[in-house]
Amino acid sequence: MSNKVALVTGGGRGIGFGICEKLAAEGFNLVLSGRSDASKVADSVAKLENMGAEVFYCAGDVSAAEDRAALLVQIRERFGRLDVLVNNAGVAPKVRSDILDATEESYQWIMKINLQGPYFLTQACAKWMIGQKQADASFAGCIINVGSISATVVSPNRGDYCVSKAGLGMMSALFAARLGEFSIPVYEIRPGIIKTDMTAGVTGKYDHLINNTELLVEKRWGLPEDIGKVAAALARGDMPYASGQVIYVDGGLTMNRL
Repeated sequence: MSNKVALVTGGGRGIGFGICEKLAAEGFNLVLSGRSDASKVADSVAKLENMGAEVFYCAGDVSAAEDRAALLVQIRERFGRLDVLVNNAGVAPKVRSDILDATEESYQWIMKINLQGPYFLTQACAKWMIGQKQADASFAGCIINVGSISATVVSPNRGDYCVSKAGLGMMSALFAARLGEFSIPVYEIRPGIIKTDMTAGVTGKYDHLINNTELLVEKRWGLPEDIGKVAAALARGDMPYASGQVIYVDGGLTMNRL
């Protein structure tokens, strides 16, 4: 395991960093990508290195084709392989707006980062993984997409985000179907209410819902490490014969209850 390499987009903080921590504990070397300057993620990189991982940070925008291409060139030069892709990078609307007042500018910005970028990064990584599989039958790669319960749970004040996550769900299924012949599984994790920078602005709202309603079966905030544990199990290969599956990590929020 020590030489397996995982690329985690948006891996410097939040859910992405929670995933990186669990992958580092499994012996993966890590490539983190994000739009921040390397100095902004230096502490995260140091923590992962202290866990024994070789860590490489590549600054870039997943929505930009030239940045995606440069990212893969750098991974090839540094590690010469890629075993796991985790499409985690994503953004929420800068301003939550009623769907009747939503702007095309916001829609296009969110879709490029949350869906278009991961779509074509997955395409490129999948081709690389296919080549590795054809060269070595023992190669065991996988692709993990971090979606959201917003793929199916409606929030009319951030419709663009919901549509992007619904699209990511279909993307996961499409690549799972296409890569089946190469035994490269594709999974989707759908987090619920997770305590990160993205949810910091609505902490009061969710504190109330968690503590005073029956919204959740497990009455607590989800944590990045909750997502990380699931991602690590998938990357280890603990769910063979399950490509295309969606794993909800949402404290029971989407469970049908009477």
